[in-house]
Amino acid sequence: METLTSLFTAINGVVWGPLMLILLLGVGLYLQLGLKLMPIRKLGMGFSLLWQGRDKPGAEKSDKDGEISPFNALMTALSATIGTGNIAGVATAIALGGPGAVFWMWITALVGMATKFAEAVLAVRYRETDSTGNHVGGPMFYIKNGLGKKWLWLGGAFAFFGAVAAFGIGNTVQSNSVADALDSTFGLPHWITGVVIMVLAGAVILGGIKRIAKVAGKLVPIMAVAYISAGIVVLIVNASEIGSAFSMIFYYAFNPHAAMGGFAGAAVMAAVRFGVARGIFSNEAGLGSAPIAHAAAKTKNPVRQGLIAMLGTFIDTIIVCTITALVILTSTVWIDGEAGASLTALSFEAALPGIGNQIVSIALAVFAFTTILGWSFYGEKCFQFLFGTRSIMLYRTLFVLAIPLGAMAQLGFIWLMADTFNAMMAIPNLIALALLSPMVFKLTRDYFDGKEVLPGEDLPK
Repeated sequence: METLTSLFTAINGVVWGPLMLILLLGVGLYLQLGLKLMPIRKLGMGFSLLWQGRDKPGAEKSDKDGEISPFNALMTALSATIGTGNIAGVATAIALGGPGAVFWMWITALVGMATKFAEAVLAVRYRETDSTGNHVGGPMFYIKNGLGKKWLWLGGAFAFFGAVAAFGIGNTVQSNSVADALDSTFGLPHWITGVVIMVLAGAVILGGIKRIAKVAGKLVPIMAVAYISAGIVVLIVNASEIGSAFSMIFYYAFNPHAAMGGFAGAAVMAAVRFGVARGIFSNEAGLGSAPIAHAAAKTKNPVRQGLIAMLGTFIDTIIVCTITALVILTSTVWIDGEAGASLTALSFEAALPGIGNQIVSIALAVFAFTTILGWSFYGEKCFQFLFGTRSIMLYRTLFVLAIPLGAMAQLGFIWLMADTFNAMMAIPNLIALALLSPMVFKLTRDYFDGKEVLPGEDLPK
């Protein structure tokens, strides 16, 4: 076991190392420049399309264009990305990289908007209809259908990494985080938390993407607004420190931070590294997970769905992560050497004594629950790509049964393995994005020139 742990530790150091972060940022920057900053320029248009893409009461329901509304496709993707990264990940970035890490999280998000846009455009463009009549897509399909049969092994590699990573990053790690938070705050035993999450998540997951999307479409907006509102209340309490917090973010993005209190200090490279790494961990731009959800959207236009998809990175990092960062930096707790979710909880508690800790624990529980829902769908589609439609119910059942095991287990090795496979998903996806970028640029030009842009199922066979 020690040998295996050492092996995965070495691989993890490479796949989450500087080279991978440069690759993620490099591909995103290339796409952003190739699109002439369109994802940033058309942000308002994206929000307008999102609002138009809701499930409307009384509207005719048809699955011929997809299974879920464009709005619910984004909510499903957000259900998987708004999670522990927004609470624990931001805190870790500040604890290890200093306040300047937040600036590099923002840069990662602005670049990542182009990556998410390209992923969703390709997901809808190259999606297929499976034997049950449902639309399926994602990196494995745009590799297979966009790059051709000779690249099929690369799509298979992505699907393998995704199916395995889902059990860790999107399941056992999440249930364990919830169990820890509820145990420390409310004294709830780990096994009870695990069983409750298993029952609740199972009721949703076993119903497939339509039920997952329906729950995500209701729960994600509510939980995001509630968490942001609680953060704003804290910032009102700490209003006098907000200016100082922004000054620290911009100054320490380019200058080293000296040690103070329990904070060990941080070099500029640490701010860049941890800001980019935690930003990617939080919004998943480039990992290839979100386009699996966007491929199921009821849309006939890949570019329209791309414009909606890119909002996921903006909402996750520019809005939610920024709220967490400002809450932490307007308190003084981060100077004491705290890290992870406890740093965020103590920062809320400092401004809202008696309830701050509970707010973070409840938010962490809901965020982690929705992450489990979103990742169950990602893992299922990867498994389906490898083993066919008949394997879906087996994967769903195993996924649900793993939840309580994760809540009660010591997750050191599982976390390491899942984190490694999570990063390895990015490699096939980034290769495909780079090679298929001319198609993304062409479809985008055609859309804004008023030409017809077709989804995968309508392309000539």
